Amino acid sequence: MDELVCLSQQGDRSAFRQLYQQHCGRVYAVCLRLLADRSKAEDACQEVFVKVWQQLSLFRGDSLFSTWLHSIATRTAIDLWRQDKLLRLATEEMPELAGAELGQSRELEQLILRLPHQARAVFVLFALEGYQHQEIAQLLGIARVVRNRSTTEHGSYYGSG
Repeated sequence: MDELVCLSQQGDRSAFRQLYQQHCGRVYAVCLRLLADRSKAEDACQEVFVKVWQQLSLFRGDSLFSTWLHSIATRTAIDLWRQDKLLRLATEEMPELAGAELGQSRELEQLILRLPHQARAVFVLFALEGYQHQEIAQLLGIARVVRNRSTTEHGSYYGSG
């Protein structure tokens, strides 16, 4: 297990601050992509690291710390996303994006932020974060619908075949 993680588990705030500095950019990026609001993403990022500090003793090192942290970040952002059930477009106030920090092109980030709220969450979790469809459906509390191109080509999906 990483030395900073071990020291943090022992209550070393300096070590935890270093963990925060190493991982805050990635956590913020996940939160921003899901929430499409800088202020909400900053709040979510803070909440993630509060949870991590509180739950650090539960981390056993069975996975990478970054994997465990990413799971907490995703679930925290989704919880906040659920609280904000208003389906809206994020085009009214497009946040300024730090392209290098987010690790994606600025254009792609802006296109993602223009997606409707729920579609954005599904896209981010699947295409950028690597979740499977069933996991996404469970996380977001939505039904899983998979449309097969062959069924739509033959018309059977719409009952016209």
